[in-house]
Amino acid sequence: MKRFFTDTILMVEPNYFNFNQETAISNKFQHQLDEAQSTITVNALKEFDSMVKLLQQNDIEVKVAKSDDDTKCPDAVFPNNWISFHDDGTIITYPLLAESRRKEKNQNIIESISKEYHFDKLLELNYLENQSIYLEGTGSMILDREHRICYACESPRTHRHALEAFCKLRNYKPVFFKAFDYNKHSIYHTNVMMALGHDFAVICVESIQDEDKKNVLEALTNSSKWICDISFEQMNHFAGNMLQLQNKKGDYILVMSNTAFLSLLADQKSRLEKSTTLLPVSIPTIETIGGGSARCMIAEIFVPQN
Repeated sequence: MKRFFTDTILMVEPNYFNFNQETAISNKFQHQLDEAQSTITVNALKEFDSMVKLLQQNDIEVKVAKSDDDTKCPDAVFPNNWISFHDDGTIITYPLLAESRRKEKNQNIIESISKEYHFDKLLELNYLENQSIYLEGTGSMILDREHRICYACESPRTHRHALEAFCKLRNYKPVFFKAFDYNKHSIYHTNVMMALGHDFAVICVESIQDEDKKNVLEALTNSSKWICDISFEQMNHFAGNMLQLQNKKGDYILVMSNTAFLSLLADQKSRLEKSTTLLPVSIPTIETIGGGSARCMIAEIFVPQN
């Protein structure tokens, strides 16, 4: 039976993790810490290793890759922005806004996963970078694979032209909208204000531009999703940056940071727990300095079906 949530994922070790001044221009979730670089890296690696172990204990297959020693990318821990893996055997790479992040596109990772899981097609959207058009993978896009709907909020990192190109190539219906944080800044990635489960959507409705709310909510309710509406404050604690997986036993697992988990209200947790197991992970260094949380650290691998 076809799965719309995977039990196999890619994660990349944060060996050179650091605050990225270039990405902080559009990512208002990033914050510098007054700590030595060596301390930051050690803490990020500890958080990463603990998260990998916890996922494995919950019957998720984790393919761990190392970031490139030559390029030393500070944001390599967020691979979902540059690559996605699809069950028809296609790997897609994406156009990234920050030049410093384009070096994350690692041919060794592509070749290793292609060989291990039998991917045989590569679709590169990187050429759009030359046109200053960007689409940062499943950071920019929230994919409802069952209903073939692609949700995306406009930002410097997510352009309509690129989104429409992806949707045409992959047969998705685009739901494109504008969303802003409390200070009226464009939300840099859709996956910090929205997450989809098999029967629910966690979403910061008040962040969506008024004229777009009806279209977004109708698309969700028409695809049988109940709405877990989070506030700006909860979004700022990464409550929108969750990812549902389905483990080897077929159980639904909702991965989120401990920061996000603690921000949820009791009734929100109770309702979500009727649909899925909640799995909080402690990643305070990574999410504070990197401005991304648990979902951003995971690139889903939908293994090709024979």
